[in-house]
Amino acid sequence: MTGFSVSLIVSNLSNVASYLSPIFETIPSKVVPAQIEKVVSLVSRTGRDLQRYDNAGYRQVVGCVPYRYKKRQGNGTESKEIELLLISAQKGKGMLFPKGGWEIDESMEEAALRETIEEAGVTGELEERLGKWQYKSKRQSVIHEGYMFALRVDQEYERWPEAETRQRRWVGLDEAREVCQNWWMREALEVFVNLKCKAEEVEIEANDV
Repeated sequence: MTGFSVSLIVSNLSNVASYLSPIFETIPSKVVPAQIEKVVSLVSRTGRDLQRYDNAGYRQVVGCVPYRYKKRQGNGTESKEIELLLISAQKGKGMLFPKGGWEIDESMEEAALRETIEEAGVTGELEERLGKWQYKSKRQSVIHEGYMFALRVDQEYERWPEAETRQRRWVGLDEAREVCQNWWMREALEVFVNLKCKAEEVEIEANDV
């Protein structure tokens, strides 16, 4: 997958318009096409009525590893360093990557982007799917099947649906490995790192030709 983009517009519901208008003032008009096939609301979905399960009864969840490049200056040279965005758990003190339920009225990619906007208040270009993991919920005796994508962030909103219940923080790779509380998300992070390292090697080889 080379990239997946989604356009967002606000519904005309009066009870959310005042909350969302400051966010959409920051979005360039060219982002919104003349015809909108699907509307993604910036109000968090709640409930499990549309939750997707597989044939074995595993709850399907989708998330992202949001990242950006930060330029570093040193010794007369310029380099770029990856930063990762982590969010606080709603319960407990841990940090994790944004993720949530994949619902039956959306594609996997749409679910990944929606959950990342709802929980972390960022969006961007959806890149590689990093893999699939099975894990058991700590609060429920339910097995989840989790999918993770890489997301290169190009929009970061000051206000987002879960801003009052979550904190977000850009961190370096070493800190992300240390503070991410979910083992399967740490594995997804290592897959992400390996993919980006290979991409960097290809870029270096191409520049040397």
